Amino acid sequence: MLARNRIYNMYCVAGMKLLDSGSVDLTVTSPPYDNLRMYKGYSFDFDDVAAELFRVIKDGGVVVWVVNDATVMGSETGTSFRQALRFKEIGFLLHDTMVYLKDSCPYPETTRYYPSFEYMFVLVKGKRIGTVHLIADKPNKTSGDRITGTERKADGTVKYMSAVEKHTGRKVKPFGVRTNVWHYGMGFMKSTTDRCAYKHPAIFPEKLAHDHIISWSNPGDVVLDPFMGSGTVAKMARLARRDYIGFEISPEYCAIAEERLKCT
Repeated sequence: MLARNRIYNMYCVAGMKLLDSGSVDLTVTSPPYDNLRMYKGYSFDFDDVAAELFRVIKDGGVVVWVVNDATVMGSETGTSFRQALRFKEIGFLLHDTMVYLKDSCPYPETTRYYPSFEYMFVLVKGKRIGTVHLIADKPNKTSGDRITGTERKADGTVKYMSAVEKHTGRKVKPFGVRTNVWHYGMGFMKSTTDRCAYKHPAIFPEKLAHDHIISWSNPGDVVLDPFMGSGTVAKMARLARRDYIGFEISPEYCAIAEERLKCT
């Protein structure tokens, strides 16, 4: 087992082979997307990465795979969907297909609507998820009112919700669980205030990493990022009192990540 709270300058598959089976509680990562970024010319074999992720994640553990597709010759590649289906084929459950909605978009094309989101596939090893702390920060418009409502059954009949049927008198809470579409600002000084991070070509928002870390792990758990990049997952794991292990094949990106961690 490799030491925790370190970023290793090595190819992630080789690094994960040094980890014990079932030793990781949560993976949060964003791999290179098709040809959208060059990443110093490095590439990876998806099947090898997926197989090692399945081995090192514990039963009930989660992999959050943040990914997008390139558009080539007028058609989206569909790589994201193929990867999600491949994860299912090797044994993961597709627990949720989430969306990361951005507050901006690249220079728009003239034949399609402006692209403003990426997929966040939440994958679980085993029959059921182990740790869940759903974030409840969505203001409820009917806060304080008594719970009302119905649900439609499979046979088409309508049934009162249990809280109404049992006359429990429960009231709507001030905040409810958020939806599976998460909105974040991105770009300079939005994704992070760490100026050194912008030496990396594709950082994702610190808040995105933080929200997944607190949703699917507990303090003291091990959080893995096999494509550590600028060190966002390591930084947010440390701030959330989790341990981290990261792999990054580029020595330049490792240096950026280490610089960020010095100030955390």
